Amino acid sequence: MRYLITGVTGFAGSHLADYLLEHEPDGQVFGTIRWRSRTENIDHLRDRLQLIEADLHDSSSLRRVLEIARPDRIFHLAAQSYVPASWTVPAETLDANITGQLNLFEAIRALRLEPRIQIACSSEEYGMVYEHELPIREDNPLRPLSPYAVSKVAQDYLAYQYFKSYGLWVVRTRGFNHTGPRRGEVFVCSNFSKQVVEIESGRRPPVVDVGNLESRRDFTDVRDMVRGYVMALEHCEPGEVYNLCSGHAYAAGELLDLLSRHTGLEFETRQDPGRLRPSDVPVLIGDSTRFRKASGWEPQIAFEQTLGDLVAYWRRRLGSGAA
Repeated sequence: MRYLITGVTGFAGSHLADYLLEHEPDGQVFGTIRWRSRTENIDHLRDRLQLIEADLHDSSSLRRVLEIARPDRIFHLAAQSYVPASWTVPAETLDANITGQLNLFEAIRALRLEPRIQIACSSEEYGMVYEHELPIREDNPLRPLSPYAVSKVAQDYLAYQYFKSYGLWVVRTRGFNHTGPRRGEVFVCSNFSKQVVEIESGRRPPVVDVGNLESRRDFTDVRDMVRGYVMALEHCEPGEVYNLCSGHAYAAGELLDLLSRHTGLEFETRQDPGRLRPSDVPVLIGDSTRFRKASGWEPQIAFEQTLGDLVAYWRRRLGSGAA
């Protein structure tokens, strides 16, 4: 089996590469990489991955990737994935996420390939959700509240259109929040974990900078999430959309309580206006019944373990020497 991961150097992409190399030892794993990509997430895998330079904005480079890899399975994870950044660079976000996917689809069609394709959509597509609509199912209305969310709605529907119009074998997965080791520090769980480790090691006073502590999110460990991506291509119906989530939400304030208990530290919070969004999704709790029935997937890693692994990750990164 030949696998292609776009965005292999990223957070989820690197964990997906880990999973495939461990569980599909006879498979070949290819990944796209840009000349300016940071590679620390995959440095431990460099001798086992086949990396091909490509830019999603460049249709000819994508065609070259596909000619080399000839993949049986494609996991399309490359994206501008940080929601707050989409407010600052909305055009770049829309272009990277929508045009990049369009170029990938057109390259597949041009080469007459027939891979199974997973499109990493997002729970952010649901946007403004009302209490009576919780937990969120796949048939809930989409009311996106950020340029990023709009771009993911477009990716979602573009995948459906190419399935219906051209017969591309595509599954759309709407992943809810996922976190774990290697998560970029701009994301809430990783950011809080880093700040707590900095407090623990004496690098900062016992004050954590925060945004909206009331927003609630459904968190899944990234290692469970990427396992779901693989299962989606083996067990789900092409053209369909599936929620991947735990079904349990945590408020941002609860994350700090869990981190305090895990580390034994006490700290204050300080709201940073720069961390507040022009419009925020108050709560995202998903229902993954459809996906669980189709694939047999279940989350295996408890959220407390995920946070503990994040703290351990930042201790290693910062060299705190904390016990």
